[in-house]
Amino acid sequence: MKPYDEFARQIEDADVMLDLAQAEAEGASRNHALDDLATLLQQADALYKKLRLQSLLGGTLDACNAFLTLHAGAGGTESCDWADMLFRMYRRYCEENGFEVEILDSQPGDEAGIKSVSMLVRGSYAYGYLKAERGVHRLVRISPFDAAKRRHTSFAALDLVAELADDIEVEIKDEDLRVDTYRSGGSGGQHVNKTDSAIRLTHLPTGIVVACQAERSQHKNRAKAMSLLKSKLYELQADKQKKEMERFYGEKGDIAWGSQIRSYVLQPYTMVKDHRTGEETSNTDAVLDGALQPFIEAYLKKLAEQKTAVADTQTVG
Repeated sequence: MKPYDEFARQIEDADVMLDLAQAEAEGASRNHALDDLATLLQQADALYKKLRLQSLLGGTLDACNAFLTLHAGAGGTESCDWADMLFRMYRRYCEENGFEVEILDSQPGDEAGIKSVSMLVRGSYAYGYLKAERGVHRLVRISPFDAAKRRHTSFAALDLVAELADDIEVEIKDEDLRVDTYRSGGSGGQHVNKTDSAIRLTHLPTGIVVACQAERSQHKNRAKAMSLLKSKLYELQADKQKKEMERFYGEKGDIAWGSQIRSYVLQPYTMVKDHRTGEETSNTDAVLDGALQPFIEAYLKKLAEQKTAVADTQTVG
């Protein structure tokens, strides 16, 4: 059933339930019918909001799965811990929205947190939604690693590319590729991989590096790493063709002051603010638990408005 047809069916069911409730006399039967009506309306409202948001996703790759990578910025343990917090936030967001997450590669911090993590997010419109999150994320808090309890600022960057369909060709020459194998990391015990099954691929002309250690099989890890590399190269080439390289790197910028897309302030007050859209909330706990939809929706709306403005300018011209 198509999404619109499903929405129409829910409205029809609610209309029928309303008639049933009105036909009942005052009492338990009517109250039960009204409760059912409220449930149907809540379901219809949730589907409407989902369809409204999807209407903003018209990009060529928006419906695709997504490769999401987090990198800790300068700052050692502080930034590594912040990258780990973001990792948890995005996993929670994916769980709440029905996306499946597969960890491809993870590099732990020296003392705490993670230096980097790459994952494949599977689900309808995963790339379309998560593209709103690409950029530098800034955290301000009282450091749990500082004995003097001073306020620290930490940065982490999120990169995102769409997983390409099999029918999209990206040429990678053998001579342009360096392949390194290494032993997958683990927490110890019987499940530690005792062979060099992890794969790191370096595309020499661009310097792009990808890695995968999710599988025990070197062949499977190489296949997934190649898929990620092809996706990154496709995005890079598309940006070159559009003369918009800043969208791939510039929008993310340096992992430092002045380049952040969003700030998460836990001290001396609580606020999360997106600097591109002005969307903000004081409920930082909810955001760090994955409540990102208001920020994503605000970004997609602004993106749609910008595209409409450009189209109008071209029409006038």
